[in-house]
Amino acid sequence: MDVHEPKVRSYNMSQIKGKDTKPEMIVRKFLFSKGFRYRLHVKTLPGKPDIVLPKYKTVIFVHGCFWHGHEGCKYYVVPKTRTDWWLNKINNNKEKDQKTLSILKKEGWKVITLWECDLKTYLREKTLQRLALNLYKNKS
Repeated sequence: MDVHEPKVRSYNMSQIKGKDTKPEMIVRKFLFSKGFRYRLHVKTLPGKPDIVLPKYKTVIFVHGCFWHGHEGCKYYVVPKTRTDWWLNKINNNKEKDQKTLSILKKEGWKVITLWECDLKTYLREKTLQRLALNLYKNKS
């Protein structure tokens, strides 16, 4: 049983963004401040990566823990209502993620996936420093 009326639930769901999310903005601001230049949501690449660093032949996906089924994460909780529908949706997202990853790697791209939970305040600095080191190491 949903705790919200259908209109309220519909409105809430309509407010969830696919681009320019808070975790994505944190990563973008960090990269720019460190001198990295990038492109956003490149439609010609599989999966339209959130951030593309052509100079480094690297793409970055910033995944929401719930929407991409981050196993073992406290932010990935399967809803108690319409459970089958949600599991199907999340599992389809995970399948698409795997296919996208495979295609990008075959095309020679380095793929970095950052999770929403790793960008929470208490882990953010460590995660972003690790990202920068990874990029410097991968520089072509």
